[in-house]
Amino acid sequence: MDAMNIDLKGFSKEFYDFVGGDFEMTKSFIVAANKKCHVELTTLIIPGHNDSLTMMEEEAKWIASVNPAMALHITRYFPRYKMKEPATSIESLDALANVAKRYLQNVFIGNV
Repeated sequence: MDAMNIDLKGFSKEFYDFVGGDFEMTKSFIVAANKKCHVELTTLIIPGHNDSLTMMEEEAKWIASVNPAMALHITRYFPRYKMKEPATSIESLDALANVAKRYLQNVFIGNV
């Protein structure tokens, strides 16, 4: 395998409990994958859940500790099925990307 795009849902155990995942396992997998191939990460930003600037700063710092050149795709959420929160604002994505760019070389905004 040459490359992976891994969903990093958010950056707290509480958020991973909310979405039904394992935060520590996800981080461990990212570290291991980074040693084997090209890795890019995607975080879907859900308003009111994983959209704090503080959480993004913690996420970006951690990613940079693994590989500051690792790409982070910050993507826009739209309401679907059981999740009815309003769509992520472009302004929120821009603010989060600006925080991430303090630590990471490759930050991209998607779903706009």
